[in-house]
Amino acid sequence: MEFNDIQKLMTEFEKSSTRELKIDDQDFHLYLNKNEQSAVTPAMPKTIDNAKPTVDKTSAAKAANESTIKAPLVGTVYLQPKPNKPAYIKIGDQVHKGDVVCVIEAMKMLTEVKSDRDGTVKAVNVENGDLVEFNQPLFTITEG
Repeated sequence: MEFNDIQKLMTEFEKSSTRELKIDDQDFHLYLNKNEQSAVTPAMPKTIDNAKPTVDKTSAAKAANESTIKAPLVGTVYLQPKPNKPAYIKIGDQVHKGDVVCVIEAMKMLTEVKSDRDGTVKAVNVENGDLVEFNQPLFTITEG
């Protein structure tokens, strides 16, 4: 396959709704994969030039007390051990350092994701079966 053909194929693949494409032809192998999660950029609030920004000290303290558990690899996240079993954790649960919070499947391998801190689950940032990126926030934890 010529380079121009590969470029055209990649362009068409990017435009299509197809998520994966694999071509194996003797010595030529091509694998394309895309993650359709869109990043939403929040609009910046408009401020008056002379106005000083105010910081809510209680919000800042809460934010300092919050942290996230992030994905250690790219793959499919599973929030429960089996389809008919309850989730590993849910909002409001207490977690301890070392607790399994979910698993990520990549290349037919399951990797346990464990909490690296003690705290309370404030938010679950992904849904069961979502494709996740490396370092994507999975859970928000309030420490303490």
